[in-house]
Amino acid sequence: MLQAVPTSSELDDLVETTTRMRAGIEKVVTGRPDLVRTTLAVLLAEGHLLLEDVPGVGKTTLAKALARSIDCQVGRIQFTPDLLPSDLTGVNIYRSQTHEFEFRPGPVFSHIVIGDEINRASPKTQSALLECMQEAQATVDGHTYPLPRPFLVVATQNPVEMEGTYPLPEAQRDRFMARLTVGYPSVESELAMLDQQETADPLADLRPATDAAHVGRLIDTTRRLYAAPGVKRYVVDLVTATREDQGLRLGASPRAAIQLLRAAKGVAALAGRDHVLPDDVQELAESVLAHRLLPSTESRLSGRGTDTIVRDIVARIPLPTPTAVRAARSAG
Repeated sequence: MLQAVPTSSELDDLVETTTRMRAGIEKVVTGRPDLVRTTLAVLLAEGHLLLEDVPGVGKTTLAKALARSIDCQVGRIQFTPDLLPSDLTGVNIYRSQTHEFEFRPGPVFSHIVIGDEINRASPKTQSALLECMQEAQATVDGHTYPLPRPFLVVATQNPVEMEGTYPLPEAQRDRFMARLTVGYPSVESELAMLDQQETADPLADLRPATDAAHVGRLIDTTRRLYAAPGVKRYVVDLVTATREDQGLRLGASPRAAIQLLRAAKGVAALAGRDHVLPDDVQELAESVLAHRLLPSTESRLSGRGTDTIVRDIVARIPLPTPTAVRAARSAG
């Protein structure tokens, strides 16, 4: 028995709340509505977000703006080469007065964790996030502690060609639902940015549009959106094509298929729909799949990146028929 799709009132509440959040974030991150939209879709899909680009283009600003738009606990971590795993998860401190150890939680025990320049830390420290991101829990000295819900990691990283960076392991990249490239703003957007931030910081004026408990309910609403069997088959066809493409030596994992469908539900929810369209999957295919793939030697030598390969796959795989998309559904 299928779970009932969201009611119109639940969708109206979701759209109204996320519209307020988008309006606030776009006052800080000007001229990039698509970037803000995808960020909110990842939030609704209960995923984790990786922002990649050169320093100074607004990666951390976007992460901070998202955090400030929600009244919740926020942890910020500046990744450096000497950062230890315990600096993330926390430590047990011995209290001589009570002759007992007291657990002092680290910054991962927050609803939103901002990881700045994550690839400047050593692989050992990077791996400390794996359990947190996948299982929403942290284990310290043999004891497992649950993390709050919602739990979202928004990490930024510089291109691996820059000095002092360590490439993220494939297993950790696979934990991020989507990777976004911020890019340089347009001339008009940059001029507007200069006008807005000449004498004030718009981030300081950003007020929460909702709270953590409400976001948790919006996530539950998004999970219940309907995806027709034809749409699910389209997701699997895209993922399967990455495993068979000769330009790749590592295709997308089953986790990638799950996260692509959930991210597509996030986009559909933002549009106020109770069902997923193939267009939602197409829109996010590159952001969700490309960072998980490894190009073949021939692709690297020819300068053909994974982004290009995913775009070619999307253009090649046929869309599901309208009949498959409109498949009958039953609500339980």
